[in-house]
Amino acid sequence: QPRLVESGGGLVQPGGSLRLSCQASGFNLDSLAIAWYRQAPGKEREGISYISGIDKSTYYKDSVKGRFTISRDIGRNTVYLQMDSLKQEDPAVYYCAADTNTLVFEAVVKGGNYTDLEDWGQGTLVTVSS
Repeated sequence: QPRLVESGGGLVQPGGSLRLSCQASGFNLDSLAIAWYRQAPGKEREGISYISGIDKSTYYKDSVKGRFTISRDIGRNTVYLQMDSLKQEDPAVYYCAADTNTLVFEAVVKGGNYTDLEDWGQGTLVTVSS
């Protein structure tokens, strides 16, 4: 049974918004770094954002900076990705991943191997179309 479950994907028009959720079961997300990745058809999986488990700082890839916001709800053991001003280049399967701060930083910011991250959800599909 997956320990991370994403939800919230769907079809939205360009300029629209979606909020993705990443809920953990069986372990506490609070002290872990959580990353959001996406993978479009025929493309590599790319890390687009993460939230630190140490100081709760956040990081965004340039392509989503200013449009996406990552946050966490400790009580719900859930991390969110608020996606606003969605564009034609945003459609993909969106995944969340959890691991230590060091590994997530290396994977997302330094472009390291995302398969090094321990826990993954099954993904949620985001489609942008008019």
